[in-house]
Amino acid sequence: MMLVIACACLTVPAFAAQDLFAVAKTIIIDLYNQIAGISTVLAGLMSAVAVIVAKLSNNQHKVDQAWDWLKRIWICWAIINGIGAFIAYSVPRFSGLATLTP
Repeated sequence: MMLVIACACLTVPAFAAQDLFAVAKTIIIDLYNQIAGISTVLAGLMSAVAVIVAKLSNNQHKVDQAWDWLKRIWICWAIINGIGAFIAYSVPRFSGLATLTP
């Protein structure tokens, strides 16, 4: 019993530095920035591979497939970055609505 009382008396309370919405916002922004950075690097790398395959191939079917892959790569990259642009545009419109005041 003395051990339980000693533990209760010696514990230090932990207080949150920020509210839930501020922490969630920073996590989402950091995560999206990392996803966008990785997708940009991969889009550049895979675009280079697709162009090299298209230029070095002797088969017209493979050349057409490489150009189709290049189109898909850039469409996906535009969608991923478009999500970020949409969020950056829409977040100020909803500022002040995410509150938990009773």
